[in-house]
Amino acid sequence: VKATVLEKASSAIEELRGAIVDNGSIVDGFGSKADSICNQALQDFAPDGSSEDDSSAEVYDKKLEELELSLDAPLQVLYLRQLALLREKALNRFLSSTGTSDFEAILQADGLFAREAEDATREASDWDFASERAYLQSIMNNISRSGKKATDEKLYSSQKQETAMQFLQSQQQMIQQLQMQLYGQNTPWNVGVAYRIPDTNFNLQGSYQQGRANVQLSCVPDEYAPLLGANGFTNGVGPGNLGLSLNLSL
Repeated sequence: VKATVLEKASSAIEELRGAIVDNGSIVDGFGSKADSICNQALQDFAPDGSSEDDSSAEVYDKKLEELELSLDAPLQVLYLRQLALLREKALNRFLSSTGTSDFEAILQADGLFAREAEDATREASDWDFASERAYLQSIMNNISRSGKKATDEKLYSSQKQETAMQFLQSQQQMIQQLQMQLYGQNTPWNVGVAYRIPDTNFNLQGSYQQGRANVQLSCVPDEYAPLLGANGFTNGVGPGNLGLSLNLSL
């Protein structure tokens, strides 16, 4: 009789195993379904089991207990697998939450896990999801702390860059003030002139910037001279050998 009852219950357990383990699906109402399997098996065993040569009620109760334990063990394995799926679902909910603080997102994900884990737990059993819940909370808290640390580091880096820019600006102002003391009032005019002496490689450059004049003579070969012919297009000052630039800072 016991073998027949176990075979019938094992068929129902195998269906749950296929959904949870093979398909990776969450079975709604797993706790009530597990209770139904165990209770039905005990009911099927009770009428026939009591008619056997077990005169002692203690022996009969022990058989019922052994039967329930033999069914509870595989069901509890599936229960733990279901909890892992529920934990993954709650964690994804936390990671995908937007528009809320980390604290609120943690509370929502934890509440979701607690409700669905409670639904998956057998009544009047030693099944418990406290460790899985604590593990989920630990993961979410670690993620929250890591995100806050990254945000703080980014903010600190931005503040350092801003401080550096302010320091450079202050140094620039100090340099300008020293230049004013050394060379007098700065002028907004910045002028640059460049002149190439005809038929030579000499280039004369002059500039006036921030109250300082600078003259430079350099020898720069004219790469385009062969293209202009023997005498070039001009023999005097023209746009080909005279450059002028003017900057006015206000």
